[in-house]
Amino acid sequence: MPVDPAARIALLDLARESVRRRLGGESPPIPEGVLQDMAEPRSAFVTLRARGSGTLRGCRGEVPARRPLPECVRRVAVSAALDDPRFTPVTLEELPGLVFEISALEPMREARPEDVRVGVHGLLLSSPRGTGLLLPQVPIEQGWDRSEFLEGACSKAGLPLSSWLDPDVTLSVFEAEVWSEE
Repeated sequence: MPVDPAARIALLDLARESVRRRLGGESPPIPEGVLQDMAEPRSAFVTLRARGSGTLRGCRGEVPARRPLPECVRRVAVSAALDDPRFTPVTLEELPGLVFEISALEPMREARPEDVRVGVHGLLLSSPRGTGLLLPQVPIEQGWDRSEFLEGACSKAGLPLSSWLDPDVTLSVFEAEVWSEE
């Protein structure tokens, strides 16, 4: 079910306020208004970028869907700011210079490599040796074609780039609603 414009704004506010409160040592905000009606579990990712340059500052998500979208966004926003192992934790002073982006995921479905559509699908690659997930916007941002997208998911899983061809690898695709403060 699509997220309406008012809920999108409220979710962005919730994400930013959740990080601000955590950094300030306050208790988390309680979803209010239009967010109170969002009870269905849904997966989401929150991406933080530097305002102006667009440089990645953090990205974390939750898959599979375990909790309502507002609760998921609240948790993963804090995780993106504080727990992305690629970056030092965000500080309260740098928070105004960050742009928040939310990707609300649709349900996943198993797919073959030829089913993967760059710019439409996100990709989850799973094998006994590792798992890698890339959001739909990643191959567009990187200028990747389908093969490079599949290789990117392998790399994210810590696997050789051609692992998507292995019979023990499972591919799942998903679509996402993506919006940001800019």
